[in-house]
Amino acid sequence: TQKGGKTGEKRGKIADMLSIEERPAEVADRSVTGHWEGDLILGKYKRTALGTLVERTTRYTILVPLGNQKDADSVRKAYAQAFKTIPDELRKTLTYDQGKEMSEHKQFTIDTGMQVFFAHPASPWERGTNENTNGLIRQYFPKETDFSQISEDEIKMVQRKLNDRPRKALNSYKPNEVFNKLVALKV
Repeated sequence: TQKGGKTGEKRGKIADMLSIEERPAEVADRSVTGHWEGDLILGKYKRTALGTLVERTTRYTILVPLGNQKDADSVRKAYAQAFKTIPDELRKTLTYDQGKEMSEHKQFTIDTGMQVFFAHPASPWERGTNENTNGLIRQYFPKETDFSQISEDEIKMVQRKLNDRPRKALNSYKPNEVFNKLVALKV
């Protein structure tokens, strides 16, 4: 035993979490659109953040400016606001890591109609689409970035570039082409 307390996970557990194991099979096999992965990209000294939301099938990405407002209440409200631009049919689930910024997941579900599932601790491959996209985002915003100094216009410009970038996984189509085609079909 270790002196001075408990071992292992230092973060508090999020109440009423639904495990990734409880996600519908259609999420894992990407057969249906509307299933998203989310994360925070932290800036310099971990004081600021950028929210990243990626649709698993189309790779469509939404960047959510957070600046230094990365607490659970701020993240829930900002993510819910970002999803208001997405048709209901394309908002089914969100898979997230166990970061405390998603501790208001139950209210997020009420706000958006999206069920939140949580990946296992220290298992980034369970949100591989998001991890890959975060790598692309870091080309624009390196680790030293202070997101409180980045304008919303600049963040949205990077979002447009990411969604206008042909992807091998999409047979060289661009995420915005695939996503917008789906949106047009839903209207």
